[in-house]
Amino acid sequence: MSVPSHHDEDVKVLHSMGYSQELSRRMGGFQNFAISFSIICILAGGIGAYGVAFGAGGGGSVGIGWLVGSFFALVVAAAMGQIASAYPTAGGLYHWGSILGGRGWGWATAWINLLGLLFVVSSVNYGVYLLLRDLVLVGIFGMDAESFTGTHLVIAVVLITLTQAYLNYAGIKVTTILTDFSGYLILGTAVILIAGFLFGSSVPLDFSRIVTFTNNTGEPGANMWPQTGSLFFAFVLGLLHVCYTITGFDASAHTSEETRDAQRAVPRGMLTSVFWSAVFGWLLVVAVLLAMPDTAEGAKQGWSVFYWTLDSTSLPAWLKSLLGVAIVVANYLCALAGMTSLSRMIYAFARDGGIPGASKFLRQVSPKHRTPGAAIWVGAALCLVLGLLAGNNEKAYIILASGCAVFLYVSYIMPIGAGLFAEGKTWTKKGPFQLGVWSKPIAVVAIIGGAILAFVGFQEPYQLVGEFLLGTIVALVVIWFAFEKSRFPGPPLTEADVKARQAEIAKEEAALGGAG
Repeated sequence: MSVPSHHDEDVKVLHSMGYSQELSRRMGGFQNFAISFSIICILAGGIGAYGVAFGAGGGGSVGIGWLVGSFFALVVAAAMGQIASAYPTAGGLYHWGSILGGRGWGWATAWINLLGLLFVVSSVNYGVYLLLRDLVLVGIFGMDAESFTGTHLVIAVVLITLTQAYLNYAGIKVTTILTDFSGYLILGTAVILIAGFLFGSSVPLDFSRIVTFTNNTGEPGANMWPQTGSLFFAFVLGLLHVCYTITGFDASAHTSEETRDAQRAVPRGMLTSVFWSAVFGWLLVVAVLLAMPDTAEGAKQGWSVFYWTLDSTSLPAWLKSLLGVAIVVANYLCALAGMTSLSRMIYAFARDGGIPGASKFLRQVSPKHRTPGAAIWVGAALCLVLGLLAGNNEKAYIILASGCAVFLYVSYIMPIGAGLFAEGKTWTKKGPFQLGVWSKPIAVVAIIGGAILAFVGFQEPYQLVGEFLLGTIVALVVIWFAFEKSRFPGPPLTEADVKARQAEIAKEEAALGGAG
């Protein structure tokens, strides 16, 4: 098999940062885009959390809120993309935080990002079960919804998670084939849904709904949010919808060491995945809004507003069933991509000694599959533990979803903030993708936007997530100064560190049969 011309350059860049090419570099630019597009998955949060937006500020929270949240997400992706272009490594955010903000900042970024990724996989897999139950088992096969218990949920989530772990372990080639398919599946299903809602609507399309704000907090919104007298605050609360949906695009960065021409492909993958998710996501959520038989009644539907609206359309029953299956499969592949991202984060952090007592084990790479096997299986186990801690009921889904949004966006703005202060000082070498004179302004907007999106996750009735974040920050500060500051070596940050790693790099690559 011919070796791509840029392969040597990718390996050279990785070696210059003190790391060996242990993972298999099989992903092209489209595959890098597809893994982030799959983990964003507008058919997951865009559908599952629809009631969060509509139950806050009504149609305006859906139509305008999606655009505002998407703009912030795109700015965050641009700021992250510039850093990823300079430092294309697995576990990207952790590595960026260490280089730009110091060992302690990088160490804290790693743990917060790791928790965010655990929330991603756990929340989506809960969603997979709920969708499988409601759209397929009940909707298609007519099973009794009341017959499903918390035990069914736990068993299903265990099986779903373990199969995703195995597919990841089997190799990045298998994963990329599935995530490539997922990208096409998401787009195809979204287009059919959009057309179905617009042309199969049971009511005339009223485009004024897109800009009409209604305070649906409290009782009108099926108690999605506690009552607030401020329509603006209700609008801010509704941003959790897009915040939860358009996240996880750091997957492109986490798979940098498996992507060809990574310095260009990774930032492009992040930006394009966010952009197209924003565009097709907006068309989808607006189509649902326009097709809603009655907005006042829709607010009372809570979590079920999407399915209630779909049932009201004139689409044939067989097509609705087919769309239901497609939505379930897309959500499963969304969590599969999340598992890929999670395992690479664990692997990269362990490679630098970040996990006391287990780093040597967790940084192991399978010689046969060239995947971080130990990190994959341990990551899957941690997702199951987190899911059990959240509970074995439907309320656990939104708690996990809120945690995903809060922890990931906090971890995103940490290296961006460090880069803002380091740029032009300790950070002078950039990659091919640069923001030029817009670099610092975009970083400032990204931090503000990321903070706003994370803030939403602190609000009732999901304040448990905010309390968990504050507790995590306090614990990280204590642990760092008490133990890790003197123990944790961190990534190679100086030329001397990199040179000291050269012999080890050659040994690691030789053990796996060369730089793959």
